[in-house]
Amino acid sequence: MTRVLYAELTPRQFRERLAAAPIAYLPLGTLEWHGEHLPLGADGLQSQGFFIELARRIGGTVLPMVFLGPDLQVEHEGRPYYGMDILSFPNGPPQQLDGSAYWAPHDFFEQLIEHIVAQLARAGFRIIVGHGHAPSAQAFIGMKPGLEERYGVELYICWRGDESDGLGIQTDHAAANETSLVMALRPELVEMDNLDPDPETPPLGVGGEDPRVHASAEVGWKAVALNVDRMSDILRHALDALS
Repeated sequence: MTRVLYAELTPRQFRERLAAAPIAYLPLGTLEWHGEHLPLGADGLQSQGFFIELARRIGGTVLPMVFLGPDLQVEHEGRPYYGMDILSFPNGPPQQLDGSAYWAPHDFFEQLIEHIVAQLARAGFRIIVGHGHAPSAQAFIGMKPGLEERYGVELYICWRGDESDGLGIQTDHAAANETSLVMALRPELVEMDNLDPDPETPPLGVGGEDPRVHASAEVGWKAVALNVDRMSDILRHALDALS
């Protein structure tokens, strides 16, 4: 199998992949509660898995996962709470969900992304594709104009304009879409038996369609295939424009 992970390449392999397609893929992950049924690193695992499929189709190199990211943040009784700690309990005080260890202030995250982009441009990449944890991806693409001007690169993320069909890449939180993607890309990490089988009991910290009803590896692979095709076309045009 062709190596596409940056950390696993020898310098010769790196040079070959860079010459063929100067695309860097940046998985924007977290270590964050994704329900009782998904791994804590689900954000980065999904984006990295998708990027591996995309890199094998169009070329490019997949970076290690970034696990720090911005998110909602509140203080309650002298303690900080983040993201799903807040959204999972809309009718009461926030509660710390097990395993979440990822939050960083927005300005710090922007500095981190700027340094990553600067290093990738220095290494010779011309196109950088970031995707994963929604607040991270939003911050990443929000920096697009300034980073492109300063470093001579092009930035992309992998959301479509209309993803109401449920076949996007990471369009909910641990619900049908993300669960289907992990089922497809890393099935050994999904433990659906951890969820209460009673459909009247909503899974804690899950935002979107019920994964117990709507998630499957088949749906996950359909989403991966659709978006590999779409992103391959986008990146092929971007590569053509470089030459």
